[in-house]
Amino acid sequence: MEKREVLVIGGNRYFGKRLIARLLAAGDRVTVLNRGSSAPPPGAVHLVADRDDETALNSALGSRTFDVVVDQVCYTPRQATVARRVFAGRARRYVMTSTVEVYEHEDSLAPVRETDVDPLSVTVDLELPWDEPEFLDAHYGEGKRQAEAVFAADPAFPYVAVRVAHVLGGDDDFTGRLEHYASRIRAGEPITVPTVNHPATYIHVEEIADFLFWAVGEDFAGPVNAASHGPLTTDELVAAVAARVPGGEPVSFQEVEVGEVSPFSFFRSYGMDNSRATKLGFAFGDARRWLPTAVAETLGKDA
Repeated sequence: MEKREVLVIGGNRYFGKRLIARLLAAGDRVTVLNRGSSAPPPGAVHLVADRDDETALNSALGSRTFDVVVDQVCYTPRQATVARRVFAGRARRYVMTSTVEVYEHEDSLAPVRETDVDPLSVTVDLELPWDEPEFLDAHYGEGKRQAEAVFAADPAFPYVAVRVAHVLGGDDDFTGRLEHYASRIRAGEPITVPTVNHPATYIHVEEIADFLFWAVGEDFAGPVNAASHGPLTTDELVAAVAARVPGGEPVSFQEVEVGEVSPFSFFRSYGMDNSRATKLGFAFGDARRWLPTAVAETLGKDA
């Protein structure tokens, strides 16, 4: 296979670093661009720039061109607008990691398809305070949705938006969400869930790295859902965690109609239909089969 020139923006932790390892193992020439907070693994070229600073980004890239750009940290339409200008003529293909959160307004019990959120129908507002961390955190799904819309409205290159399900597994899961369950089980404290608690779709950290690696080598475009087969309920997640907590107290749940709830418990459905990716040729695993392994990886042998 001919070596590819691949740029990864961000990607130095969790499934991003696993993607970089796969690209290097395949013999691709990999360049990693970040703000200099951490160096990429040996074998990758390191460029340092703030991706929000268009002048600095252009300067860091110089005359380099890439077969594929994988953008792990595009969170806002402003960032997408800068990327579209900078990489026009520099990238043959652009893969953006998006999120299941783009479907936050699609309150459907049926698994959502890519067509349920058409980027061409999304209004882009560059004047919103996207640079304010609190605003961005509260509008994560909207930021990703509008970023997709920027690439779709005026594509400077073929682009893919990988809508990633909730990711589980690995000993480097920095979210602390499974540990939330474990700590409450140890203390005998109830786990707070909605009165009507909906399931969601998930994907293992190794599987999403496999998916992104696969997407780099394909030629399809547009949004694509990435989720393992089979939704999981909060009960199933908690049961898997409880099985790893020695001497834990019996699990109890506290139902609420409004307010804050535990991670991975949802007032609305977050199930994604993965049939487009399946038809394109990616073989997903079954979430229920890998769940015990994912919990063991994250919580350790002696949870």
